[in-house]
Amino acid sequence: MSEGPAAAVREAGQRLASGTMEDKRNIQIIEWEHLDKKKFYVLGVAMTMMIRVSVYPFTLIRTRLQVQKGKSLYQGTFDAFVKILRADGVTGLYRGFLVNTFTLISGQCYVTTYELTRKFVADYSQSNTVKSLVAGGSASLVAQSITVPIDVVSQHLMMQRKGEKTSRFQVRGCPEGQRVVAFGQTKDIIRQILRADGLRGFYRGYVASLLTYIPNSAVWWPFYHFYAEQFSHLCPKECPHIVLQAIAGPLAAATASVLTNPMDVIRTRVQVEGKTSIILTFRQLMAEEGPWGLMKGLSARIISATPSTIVIVVGYESLKKLSLRPELVDSRHW
Repeated sequence: MSEGPAAAVREAGQRLASGTMEDKRNIQIIEWEHLDKKKFYVLGVAMTMMIRVSVYPFTLIRTRLQVQKGKSLYQGTFDAFVKILRADGVTGLYRGFLVNTFTLISGQCYVTTYELTRKFVADYSQSNTVKSLVAGGSASLVAQSITVPIDVVSQHLMMQRKGEKTSRFQVRGCPEGQRVVAFGQTKDIIRQILRADGLRGFYRGYVASLLTYIPNSAVWWPFYHFYAEQFSHLCPKECPHIVLQAIAGPLAAATASVLTNPMDVIRTRVQVEGKTSIILTFRQLMAEEGPWGLMKGLSARIISATPSTIVIVVGYESLKKLSLRPELVDSRHW
């Protein structure tokens, strides 16, 4: 008789301890309404700029690998890195970078759309997977509408090589090592695109970009939260959540990259080579290089995505933590 109440007390204590552990294990997502918006935007721009500086060389290498025919110029990511460095120096790895910085605008539009869409979807579904999927796809749609014209110009600048024509458009004065100021090259490329294709030329590959980045973004967010939650249950409760998120981010990026790389190859060729049909580009690629052609640039993409995703995840989650409204700071377990 006396054992019954004692056992009940012990069981209740165990449940309470288990519940506390579970609460600490669960990774709490900071939502839009929890943020100080002024801090969020100011710190966000600075963080995004630092990330772009660190990963841009790999973006340039990936673009060149995807556009080249077979292995006519580069044998792989490392070979491309060495050859570009040898031919053009460090500045060669940053061709088109100044133009690409304008995508900071699209980056801020992306995070705003993502967070607001999560808030909107929350009125209809409490599933984090559904919120992440819809918000990620919507954010990418908005961002790509701003990014594609910048990408088109930036990619043509990335393809400039001394003395060789590797793009539809060639910067005048680029051969023989003649230096041209960065925005002078940009104006030259813009004029040539306008002359050849009109305003539509700046949205070449827009549909292919949507077919690449909307699925990529829609897939990344659910996988990111999924991997983070799995790690939170496998690791000790004392393990900082930011560490688990830093591991989950690259895994989600690698997963999304493998699933969407075929469309990324096609998108890049449509934009750089001036093609008008996604289907014809796909058929030509298959005829010339077979199914493996769809995986071109995948290693460069994953290599660039891994460090950049770690920086993005750590930066973004830290940014949200730093941007928390003061009254909520102590209520979060990190």
